[in-house]
Amino acid sequence: MNNLELKGDWNIAKGKLKEKWSVLTDNDLEYIDGKHDELFGRIQKRTGQTLADIERAVKEASSSCGCK
Repeated sequence: MNNLELKGDWNIAKGKLKEKWSVLTDNDLEYIDGKHDELFGRIQKRTGQTLADIERAVKEASSSCGCK
């Protein structure tokens, strides 16, 4: 999968996460390779959800769009 495909897939996953938690913004969901802990922390701060819930939601959103 090239960078353009990965970017497109992450955009789909972001949309699914924003549907689940409407308080999230594009800035909250900005993913920088290797910094998933920072991403999960931003989501947790905005939503008040547990880390386990966030990890599960990100995994579900990613798997439904073919993200890796």
